[in-house]
Formats: sequence, structure tokens, C-alpha cells
Amino acid sequence: MSTSPRSRTRVVVTGLGATSPVGGDVPSTWAALLAGQSGVRSLKHEWADAMSTQIAAEVAVDPADVLERVKARRLDRSAQLAMVAAREAWDDCGLAVDGRDDDGAKATIDPERLGVAIATGIGGVQTLLNNYGQLTTKGPRRVSPLAIPMLMPNSSAANVGLSLGAKAGVHTPVSACASGNEAIAHGVDMIRLGRADVVVVGGTEAAVHPLPMAAFANMMALSKRNDAPELASRPWDKGRDGFVLGEGAAVLVIESAEHAEARGARVYAEVAGAGVTADSHDIAQPDPVGHGATRAMRMALREAEMEPAEIVHINAHATSTPQGDVAEATAIKNALGESAAQGVVLTSTKSMTGHLLGAAGALESVATVLALHDRVVPPTVNLDDPEDIGLDVATEQRSLADGPAAAMNNSFGFGGHNVAIAFRSA
Repeated sequence: MSTSPRSRTRVVVTGLGATSPVGGDVPSTWAALLAGQSGVRSLKHEWADAMSTQIAAEVAVDPADVLERVKARRLDRSAQLAMVAAREAWDDCGLAVDGRDDDGAKATIDPERLGVAIATGIGGVQTLLNNYGQLTTKGPRRVSPLAIPMLMPNSSAANVGLSLGAKAGVHTPVSACASGNEAIAHGVDMIRLGRADVVVVGGTEAAVHPLPMAAFANMMALSKRNDAPELASRPWDKGRDGFVLGEGAAVLVIESAEHAEARGARVYAEVAGAGVTADSHDIAQPDPVGHGATRAMRMALREAEMEPAEIVHINAHATSTPQGDVAEATAIKNALGESAAQGVVLTSTKSMTGHLLGAAGALESVATVLALHDRVVPPTVNLDDPEDIGLDVATEQRSLADGPAAAMNNSFGFGGHNVAIAFRSA
């Protein structure tokens, strides 16, 4: 494979944070995923009674119970989730910002060399819709003066950047369900282009609200398995009837390997390569043969200078929709080749977390990193009557062999966005 000068800068993961439907932090989330626990539940909101879909995967721990009350009230729920995940990831990486929170016990980072890329698919939708409700029922004077900084899509990234004092650049990729992985790719670019040494990357989403729920349901995109919420998300199962909407956030701290080595950082994995493509096929439906997805995976392999046979695990996008699951399986076989694809352990953690939209790729990248680090793949649950996709899908916890290994996480979004991230074991 060809070598580009840009690819010679190695980028590694040194911090992880998450708040998800199955856990309030990374350890609890990872333990739940390995145990095959579902975070999908019946909605308790009064508005849910009128919905055709009355289930979702809300976070296990309310962010308002974690953050300081005054700060939480100034943030949309999506930004609250991002702040919770970012705090955990930053604490985990063991860095301090020079001149800001340095207690002398940690290595420091120049704020002008620290960047942020926190993605979202929709942004502060709850703030937007709640304030519109206030406007229409109680008049313009009841609209919050904080509504704009709370609802703008870059609010989560901006608040994380402000909390850390990041000055190398604060960015917000918005690419529907591919957004979280695109933020990781953007962070890698920042480091490889010399614009930052450390970047806090990830995604957040909080769209469990009547309007998004009704809109997705009317598109026939959501599962209506209201009587058995924990069984509703079932990627590759013949009985699947749509995805389950989830919420949450996940954040990774990535940095140049040189910077990490200089400070003696603990490294989870290497972010070896990223592939970003577009289908130009349809605003909502995937390319049925997965050309764009195939190209994204091949691009990630090429940037990583990696052979297909090195991939031992893929955390698939696999949302539990009839069209998307099969198209992705085809793309995986086309990207890796039939022989290499047979050696891959495939899983979809969305079977437990539901679909976190703009946060999905980030949370699944955290799971992919931990699968390489701990040498264990979480199961795909609810796969009772599987489609014959010709790939090895883990339906129970699966161990990975010791030694050098690589894994991939795929994310695809409305609009035809495709992002594949290739990770290599540390």
C-alpha cells in the first residue's frame, strides 16, 4: 500500500469517557455491553402515550444528577451529556492544561496545542422545541435569553472547549449518524496536519422528544416492538422492524504518539486510519450495494497502511433496519475480500444501546478500542433468526487472540455520509 507523508504521524487514544443507555461511565457501559444488557426501555413521559413507538434508549444516569445544577441549567441535554463524557475522558488521559488546572502532579498541554471536535447529528433540539412551545403558548417574553447558545449545534463542542481552555480549534462535524466518527477523523487530521498535539473528540445526542420520535416513526424507521423493548433492536435478525432511538455521549482523547510517549501516557490503541466518503445516492436510503461504505473502509485501510487480513473485529453500523444491515454486510465483504472477511468477528452494540445518531460512532469507537485493549468482543443480542450475511456475528462474548491486531468501526448517516475508522492494538 502507498505511503503518504501525512500518515507517518501516529495518533493514539489515551482517554475514554461515556454516558450511555447502559451505563453512566465507561466501566459500567463496557461491563453492560459485555454482559449483553439492553438499555432500551418503555418511555415514562406523558407524551409517549400518543406515539406509535413508545420505547427508546435513554441514558442510564441523568446528566443533571452529575453536573452542577447551575451549569446544567445553562446547557441543552445534548451538551450536558457531552460534558459528562468529556470530563471522564479528560480525567482518564492524565493531562492538565498549562496554566489552568495544573497541580504539578500531571503532564501539561499548551492550550494552543489542544483542540476539540465534538459532533452531533441534530444539536440542541430539546432547547429549540421547548422554547418554541413557550413562544406559542406564553409569548415571546418567555423565550429563554440562553436559547441560542444552548440550541446551536456547536454548543457541546464550545462548552467542552471552554471547560478545558482549548485554543487549537473547536469543531462540530454534523453528518447525521456518521457525525461521531467524523469528529474522530477530524481530530486525527488536526494532529497529522500539525495543528494540535492533543484533540478531545467524540459525539453527543439527546433527541428523545416527541417531534423527532414522531418524525422517525412516520418515516417507518423506528421499531414498534412496544411490548418487549429490550428485544426491539435486533441487527441482522429477520424479524427486525427498525431502529431504536437512543441518547448519550462518548469522548476519546487522542494525541500524537510522540506526545504520548514523551509524557509516559497509558495508550489504549492507535487510531491508524480513517475513510470518509459520500454515496450521492439518496437522502435517507443507503446505496443498496454499499459502494460508498466499501470505499470508506478501503480508504481507512490505505491510510493505516494495513492489510485487510489484519482486521480481526468490526463494530458495525448495523442499526436494525431491513435495508442498511444487509448493505453493510455486502460492503464489508467487498472492502476486505471474502477470505479476509471470514476472519472478522462482527458485532453491533446498537442491539443494546439503540441508535445514538450523532453519538453512535463515538460510543462504538470506544467499544472498538476496548475490544482491542481487553481482547474481548461484546455480543450482538436479539439475533434469534439471522439473515444469511456470510459473516461471523458474535452472539455471545467472544475472546480475541493475543498479539498485534486491528479493528474497525463503521458509521453511515442520512445524506449518504460514510466514515470508517481503523484502530490498531497498542
